Amino acid sequence: MVKPVRVRTVWFKKEDERPASELASVLTATIWRLCDKAVDNLSKADYDIVTPQRGFRIIAELACFLVHYVDRLVFGRVDEVRRAEIVSATGLRVAEIMEDNILDFTGGAKDPDYDYQAGFIDLMNRRMADYSEFEFPADKASFPALRFLSLMIREVMESTDQSWIQDQLMDIEVPEMMGTLKKNVDGFYPERAAES
Repeated sequence: MVKPVRVRTVWFKKEDERPASELASVLTATIWRLCDKAVDNLSKADYDIVTPQRGFRIIAELACFLVHYVDRLVFGRVDEVRRAEIVSATGLRVAEIMEDNILDFTGGAKDPDYDYQAGFIDLMNRRMADYSEFEFPADKASFPALRFLSLMIREVMESTDQSWIQDQLMDIEVPEMMGTLKKNVDGFYPERAAES
């Protein structure tokens, strides 16, 4: 049995509202661990990840989806300015971590023709627009939203895995990721706060 990802849901010292960058740091740590675990799970399930580039592409697609999900979760729980700050800071922090991990893998060698952070932010902005077209009823993703995500990841997989990867993502990996991230956000912004 795979161990669940533990998440931070409370601050130990009660203070005024934390800066968006601090909350984004916690959310990003959760997002990154969930994406990394999903790639690891796919490898263990005999999906052919093969190259680090493919692994980073899968992580990028999953991370974009989860940043959008954060946006959906905080909607109505905080004001629009705070929501924009949280989502923007989370996306920027994921881009930084993505670049750090790529550079760790390449031994610090940068691609002179490609900016990793800008590339991720561009992808994230496109995906935020894509996912805005889908419904997320009751803090879950609709079937079309999950299908879109799985199709984006399917494109980077070997042809032998393309027919199976969608089921693995839609039925197992992504719902678990969403549940963990929701728990993370609920800890900082309980749903009942949105009702008051």
